[in-house]
Amino acid sequence: MMSGGEASRTGAREVAAGTAAAGTPVAVLLTCAMAFSMMQLFLVGALGPRLVGELGVSRTELGLTTTAGFGVAALLSPVAGRLVDRVGPRRCVVALLSLAAGSLALIGAAPGAAGLLGAVALGGLPQALANPATNKVILAAFPAERRGAVTGWKQSGVQFGAFVAGVPLSLLAAAVGWRGAVWAAAGAAAAAAVWAARALPADGTSAARGGSAGAAASGAVGRLAVFSFLLGCGVASVNTYLALFGTQRLGLSATVAAVPVAVLGLAGIAGRVGWSRAANGDGRAEALPSLLALGAVGAALLLAAAALLHPLVWPAAVAVGVFAVSANAVSMVLVMRRSAPGRAGQDSALVSAGFFAGFAVGPPLFGLAVSAAGYGPGWLLVACEFAGAAAVTASSAVRRARPVTA
Repeated sequence: MMSGGEASRTGAREVAAGTAAAGTPVAVLLTCAMAFSMMQLFLVGALGPRLVGELGVSRTELGLTTTAGFGVAALLSPVAGRLVDRVGPRRCVVALLSLAAGSLALIGAAPGAAGLLGAVALGGLPQALANPATNKVILAAFPAERRGAVTGWKQSGVQFGAFVAGVPLSLLAAAVGWRGAVWAAAGAAAAAAVWAARALPADGTSAARGGSAGAAASGAVGRLAVFSFLLGCGVASVNTYLALFGTQRLGLSATVAAVPVAVLGLAGIAGRVGWSRAANGDGRAEALPSLLALGAVGAALLLAAAALLHPLVWPAAVAVGVFAVSANAVSMVLVMRRSAPGRAGQDSALVSAGFFAGFAVGPPLFGLAVSAAGYGPGWLLVACEFAGAAAVTASSAVRRARPVTA
């Protein structure tokens, strides 16, 4: 027979195991929700050469499609954050997946650049809902010690979407046309919306709690928003133009040029999971954003060098995923640790708004730089954006690490 203490410990382990097993489908669903919330970005990037050829979209117009979607996402993110806090994350996850399905269907039906812009703009709505809604689900459904790992997997869904756009959907586009590939993605998003409606717990059944009330300093969240803006400028430029860089500067075919986008996505999955786990430990998270941004500077410099030494595009794509893309997941871990109860949606939305604003601004600036001076200076512009992000968070980490003297 077991003693009372042994029975108690065994019971606790059984409860923990049951909670982990029950939480796995939710974690997978949140990963899918993040993938579909930004699928349009990666499809426009991976299918860019086909869109330029068939629809007559210029490089600048290709950048403007990203601006349309993420401009809407940046403007609506504050409203989306308050909405999530008010009506609950389950309804919002179902809504974002449904809107993503509609946006993708319209992209597949777009007759030209104007229709493409409108469809991508609609895709800004699920993007605005994505981080606030999924972060609130994590706070409600998972204990504090699991949130870093689950956040990493959840945020890696964005990069899983990049991989799907770069390989399976690109291959499908080669077989049935790019419109058929986009419509297939729309159907999958609609199926995920049905899954979310059935799998997620009803809103309001549990209290979602963040960190202590004093942890959510508005200044810290504001600095993360600025960091995310600069980071978003660079990441969006790489996502939107990497495949086009491969065809126009490196001499790759349209199908092969989409592979670096997939490589970036796979590296981003590993980076987001690994760095988010590290950020969940005490004392580690504060220094990580600036360190990752510095690594992203090196990745952008590798892309600039790839214009002269073409094989460098492959390690550059890996480095962008491991450093630049992963930094956003660490930001989400920090937001959830600092948010006061009831404000996780609004704080997540503020940081997301900065990231989306960067996605809206970065690609058009990059397109103008490339048109004026070539891809090399364009990648140097991206390196400067990442360096600025590192400076913002480095100053914040120094202030928090400085001892208080009497």
